[in-house]
Amino acid sequence: MSFDRHLAEIAREFPQWTIWRSDAGRWWATRHHPLSAGQRDAGCAMTIDADDPEDLREQLRDQESRAAEREGPRRRTGPAPP
Repeated sequence: MSFDRHLAEIAREFPQWTIWRSDAGRWWATRHHPLSAGQRDAGCAMTIDADDPEDLREQLRDQESRAAEREGPRRRTGPAPP
């Protein structure tokens, strides 16, 4: 599979991140939004890199898991469902 296709698939899977491949062949991702204090405390990173697309996916899943565990359930801001 071409690296362009990998980039597109990972970007669809992780829409809160910008994904790219450097000229040196490293795979990178950076968050669209700054980290909260809780996310930083949980070991979340603003930018990560990997040797290949599968390692990047694995790291992204780990980052998403860390962020979700630290932030907990989100409060509902709209009206309650009927």
